[in-house]
Amino acid sequence: MRHLLLPPQDPEAQARARRLRELGIEAEPVPEYDAFARELARRTGGCYAGVNFFVDEDRQYFAGLYSAASDTTVELASPLLEDPVPGRVMPRDLDIGFCPHVVRRRKALVLDDVRDFPRFAGNHVVDAIGIHSYLGAPLIDSTGTVLGTICSVDQDPHAWGHEGLEIIKSMAAELVERIERR
Repeated sequence: MRHLLLPPQDPEAQARARRLRELGIEAEPVPEYDAFARELARRTGGCYAGVNFFVDEDRQYFAGLYSAASDTTVELASPLLEDPVPGRVMPRDLDIGFCPHVVRRRKALVLDDVRDFPRFAGNHVVDAIGIHSYLGAPLIDSTGTVLGTICSVDQDPHAWGHEGLEIIKSMAAELVERIERR
């Protein structure tokens, strides 16, 4: 029955990958996005924050990634789930990540405690790195393409509230403006 809880496949995946190439966004770390992730973590109070692009049909790439525990951007090249710490590459599997749901829904997702939601309670990320709360918003450009997401996560339940939702939405809009000005 688990498959009934997942959103349908993403029909925009190929168009999204083309649009990212047009914008010059590739699977590589970008210091500007790392700084953005740091600010996102600071403003939301999350222990990790990221700028995540869906670079192809199989993987998502965190071009910006920040860990508050070490007060540093994350430089790991390994996939996210090979080690119990976040890395820059993660499979696009809807059964693993939270961000694919944000991309598919095309709107922000606020999960104060992911274990309270059947769709996410069994998520491998919860057990692998102990993520218990998630706050994410889509990056929708002027063509209407969802390029990826920004997100903030915490290892404890976190009451993001209306303020958290407004922060994530406004910061997503701000980042899209920066991307389109480049």
